[in-house]
Amino acid sequence: MSRSKMSLAKTLLGIAAATLLSAGAASAQMEIKLGHVGAPGSLFAQSADLYAAKVNAKLGDKAKVVVYGSSQLGGDGELMKKLKLGTVDLALPSTVMTSVAPEFGVFEMPYLVQNRDHAARIAKDVTHPILGPIAEKAGYRILGVWENGYREITNNKRPIVKPADLEGVKLRVPGGVWRVKMFQAYGASPSPMELKEVFVALQTGVMDGQENPLTQIYSQKFQEVQKYLSLTGHVYTPAYLTAGASWARFPADVQKILADTAVAVEPEILKLAAKLDGELIDKMKSSGIQVNQADKAAFVAASKGVYEDFAKEVPKGKELIDKSLSLAKGS
Repeated sequence: MSRSKMSLAKTLLGIAAATLLSAGAASAQMEIKLGHVGAPGSLFAQSADLYAAKVNAKLGDKAKVVVYGSSQLGGDGELMKKLKLGTVDLALPSTVMTSVAPEFGVFEMPYLVQNRDHAARIAKDVTHPILGPIAEKAGYRILGVWENGYREITNNKRPIVKPADLEGVKLRVPGGVWRVKMFQAYGASPSPMELKEVFVALQTGVMDGQENPLTQIYSQKFQEVQKYLSLTGHVYTPAYLTAGASWARFPADVQKILADTAVAVEPEILKLAAKLDGELIDKMKSSGIQVNQADKAAFVAASKGVYEDFAKEVPKGKELIDKSLSLAKGS
């Protein structure tokens, strides 16, 4: 073989080796799986995508957050198990956190959170410093307190103006004892069910209705199988960007970027949520669903027993309620 041919062969071998090394490095990049139950366009999806974009810009080639929405990695209950096992790295649970620790049920108290400024104060002075350590003892690390939203009721029976209108309505609720107790107090027949199962349950009449924030209702297309949307705003549910067993495997600098960014985006997500709520009322009306305002004072009056039970049954229940309500000043 001539020298020129040998030189060319060496060059080609070098290029091939470099390509293989590069491919190996790329494939070795750490993937951080973030799972959630939200459909495309939902607040969950937009929040997770915003976070991933900001984190990945900071991580460079150290690691990459990959978002799996629409319950691809499981419903809320399954995601919590996978966090515990370390097979999912991050998730965005909401009401299901009451199954981790009963203290999270403070966010199940009707009409507790007055507005998003109040929600931000509760996140800073209650969720991060008080509920965060409780979750950590159970094996979960709350990185950021984001939003699921103010919950409204849809159903196929009638407009819901007062609690009495819920009498006999088969209502899907998420997992958590307090949402069930609340709707039982209002006269409904509530049943817990994973979000991914709700559309078919409404379509087939297994359930008459459900309750969710507008972004979940619209992105899940519940308006296609429901006649009435009643703006009750009965509960404000946060969403918690949560890590589990795999957290300890991340290098300290990766942990810092993940945690710092989760807190940094909290105000942006609250603004995004408010914007979406404003836009979605008109979209819901255009979809043909009948929209009505509820008599919130009547619902507040019917909620007294739920507060009393929570204060009695949950450790530090009254303290959590009082602390949260005290932060409403100036709202």
